[in-house]
Amino acid sequence: MDEELYSRQLYVLGLPAMQRIQEAKVLLCGLQGLGAEVAKNLVLTGVGSLTLHDPHPTCWADLAAQCFLSEESLGRNRAEASQAQLAQLNEAVQISVHSGDITEDLLQGFQVVVLTDSKLEDQLKVGPLCHKHGVRFLMAETRGLVGRLFCDFGEDFTVLDPTEVEPMTAAIQDISQGFPGIVTLRGDTKRHSFHDGDLVIFSDIEGMVELNSCSPQSVRVQKDGSLEIGDTTTFSRYLRGGVVTEVKRPKTVRHKPLDIALLQPHVVAQNTQEVQRAHCLHQAFHVLHKFQQLHGRLPKPWDPDDAETVVELAQDLEPLKGTEEESLDEALLRTIALSSAGTLSPMAAIMGGVAAQEVLKAISRKFMPLDQWLYFDALECLPEDETLLPSPEDCQPRNCRYDGQIAVFGTDLQEKLSDQHYLLVGAGAIGCEMLKVFALVGLGVRANGGVTVADMDYIERSNLSRQFLFRPKDVRRPKAEVAAAAAHRLNPDLRATPYTCPLDPTTEDIYDDSFFSRVNGVVAALDSFQARHYVAARCTHYLKPLLEAGTQGTWGSASVFVPYVTEAYRGPASDAASEDAPYPVCTLRHIPSSMEHSVQWAQDQFEGLFRLSTETINCYQQTCTSLSATDRTETLALLQQVMGVLRTRPQTWQDCVVWALGHWQLCFHDKVLEGGTQFSSGSNKCPHPLQFDPNHDMHFLYVLAAANLYARMHGLPGSQSQPALRELLTRLLESDSRPQNLFSAEHGQEQLKELQETLDDWRKGPPLKPVLFVKDDDSNFHVDFVVAATDLRCQNYGILPVNHARIKQIVGRIIPAIATSTAVVAGLLGLELYKVVSGLRSHGTFRHSYLHLAENHFIRSAPSAPAVQSFRDLKWTCWDRLKVPAVQPERTLKSLLAHLQEEHGLKVEMLLHHQALLYSSGWSSEKQAQHLCLRVTELVQHVTGWKPKPGLKVLVFELSCEGEEEEMAFPPLHYEL
Repeated sequence: MDEELYSRQLYVLGLPAMQRIQEAKVLLCGLQGLGAEVAKNLVLTGVGSLTLHDPHPTCWADLAAQCFLSEESLGRNRAEASQAQLAQLNEAVQISVHSGDITEDLLQGFQVVVLTDSKLEDQLKVGPLCHKHGVRFLMAETRGLVGRLFCDFGEDFTVLDPTEVEPMTAAIQDISQGFPGIVTLRGDTKRHSFHDGDLVIFSDIEGMVELNSCSPQSVRVQKDGSLEIGDTTTFSRYLRGGVVTEVKRPKTVRHKPLDIALLQPHVVAQNTQEVQRAHCLHQAFHVLHKFQQLHGRLPKPWDPDDAETVVELAQDLEPLKGTEEESLDEALLRTIALSSAGTLSPMAAIMGGVAAQEVLKAISRKFMPLDQWLYFDALECLPEDETLLPSPEDCQPRNCRYDGQIAVFGTDLQEKLSDQHYLLVGAGAIGCEMLKVFALVGLGVRANGGVTVADMDYIERSNLSRQFLFRPKDVRRPKAEVAAAAAHRLNPDLRATPYTCPLDPTTEDIYDDSFFSRVNGVVAALDSFQARHYVAARCTHYLKPLLEAGTQGTWGSASVFVPYVTEAYRGPASDAASEDAPYPVCTLRHIPSSMEHSVQWAQDQFEGLFRLSTETINCYQQTCTSLSATDRTETLALLQQVMGVLRTRPQTWQDCVVWALGHWQLCFHDKVLEGGTQFSSGSNKCPHPLQFDPNHDMHFLYVLAAANLYARMHGLPGSQSQPALRELLTRLLESDSRPQNLFSAEHGQEQLKELQETLDDWRKGPPLKPVLFVKDDDSNFHVDFVVAATDLRCQNYGILPVNHARIKQIVGRIIPAIATSTAVVAGLLGLELYKVVSGLRSHGTFRHSYLHLAENHFIRSAPSAPAVQSFRDLKWTCWDRLKVPAVQPERTLKSLLAHLQEEHGLKVEMLLHHQALLYSSGWSSEKQAQHLCLRVTELVQHVTGWKPKPGLKVLVFELSCEGEEEEMAFPPLHYEL
């Protein structure tokens, strides 16, 4: 397992599931846009082998949604033309092409078979054969703006891990002897979410060891959060420690074969209206297949005669079994038929992402599969005004790469897309997917259009499992530059310009008024709420539509914010509100009560030992000759931390091991023992000092990691030989050569003198090398140190530790990610892009989308209209502003205030610029007079020291007015220059 490559999705799927995925064999039939999306996601995820089958040649319409085909592919077999580019995504995946027929014998050689955009007769042939032989079967198809997915995993498919939630674990405080036995949990019981009937196992219990070997026990939760278990009367008396862990219950899924499920579609929906719409979509696909059988083609784009034929065929269909008699929605069916001949990149991305996730479920047995059928439509993308719907002439094929899209929307939208200039902020996973959408839909391909890609990050190996525009040779290159070049290769007409500087307050001279005046809209693909808020504020300031998406594991969201039409962006106030926010230092250093506290403490240890103190010593060596001139409260503490257990500069690997062993003793025995009595006052439990054991995995890992990091800091060679280190540790322990702490907390004259002598000796050697924490290199011992330090700290304080992967996730602030959910949210944004570019429409046609692929939750809802505020005769929304036009000569503050009162009836009490107070009605008359007579730009410069930069068109002020309510926020004041 290449854990560095798959690190982000390992947090989603787990190691056992990933191992099953890497051994799987999948057959994929159909390499149009939808099939290419399924293939891309499976290859990125690391499926063992993928066999492609598609006997058809590439045509112009394929290029609207298939990112692995180009003009050079026209006439070539679609599967063969796609193979080479798919293979570049992941060299570990075996990709082959099957050019023969699909036979019963062939199907039995695969675990999963997927048909995309196939004929009904092929579906009815392959589906039942797969069911017969226990091969998991999926069928997916899109027709214009509608799509569906079918899953058949057999009649007895066991889901080993139904949910994305990690099993609940808790540390044990006490266990009573009795019937029932009562297990009291350590810490806040509100952090635990055990439920009656949950199965649990026990481990690491001292005393009542019988529970450690028991089979899973059913629990009953008491009001105080303790757990009732079985009879513990005859067990040994409980002493200390132990962990209780939830055991996930497998679930069995029973699926019908396609030939039966076609007649009895089971639909899971929130209301009757959704069920009826799904049934109509089901019948629509059925009748489109029938039309194709009769005419050898799909209905012509926006041909009313073909659409009426489809409606007539639908009227002759028998009602679906098991459903109430429903009247046929002829208008809906007619719209589907009119637009069914097209192929769209966003629809392929959405259905391809969901289908690939279902394939992964079939292979890994992780997460609940769909209940056979999923229906999706985005017909709201079509114009609201029926007079604006395309005509058959507008949708005729033009032998161009956009023919599949023109078949749905006509040439008018295509021309509008070509003239757009969009800013994409973030070229990571979602950013790469959005660049693919831009290239395939033809966004910004004319001379006055384009795409600006802004991202300051560099490509890491862990990016390659989901950021499909990057290759191994691109590692350590700027994301923006590589992504822009790759997008241009997808569509040579795409004008993509990379920016490697961040979009934040420090670069407003780059992303200035002139820059945003050329931008039609913004797509934000960011992983920081702080960055999202800033980008959203820029969009509000410049009145630009914002498309915004994010994912975490199999969760995803996609939202759209349109000036004057929808509400503005609102999200968490900052990243500090998230679970990964830093913990108070007092908690970290003195009374840790959770694993997270110990993780942060361990990371602080890393920073203090191997970076901060090193930088301090280097600084001292360069600038200071005497400790008497230093700040003893900070500098001496840092110097003591790195030098406190070693009298001289290390010369050998053994010196580094001695240091690491001594620091282990200092952190996990001496200090704990020293502070234990004081700590154990009141309800606090005394921490447990550890005795070093070279055969204990975490004891050994700490010394191995710390010694290597210390060696690197001093420019010495380290060692990864574990047998040699164990032998060395045994000798050191036998000779009792562990150093004692050299300096006490009291910096007396003797200690300072000795420290001074040591520093003077070190001055003769080269500077130390600070170690900067890198989370994605498993060979550098950085994460190993933090993992071991965290585990040992947890042992000291009786805190339940967690595994290496979870600690690495916390330390690196790593967001779990997988290619499937990324593809889906990008496709959902692509649908909103059609709506934004097409022109004016009501907020009810836009969609905020939320999904959870692991548990099959899909919610799409219309955004709210912007809230209206009022003050006297003034009404405004978040998109409005008070404009003050430029005049010559420039206004004074007095004339500006008079203008606001005359034009808007606002008597200003306070005026601010970037939180700097420029005017207050409560000031003395002398100070007011001083400010009122200044020109506005002079006033800003006088108060803030800030000078307007050339090209600046507007100054933005905040104001409050006489008589306003406390929580009222007036629209910003835009003062034109």
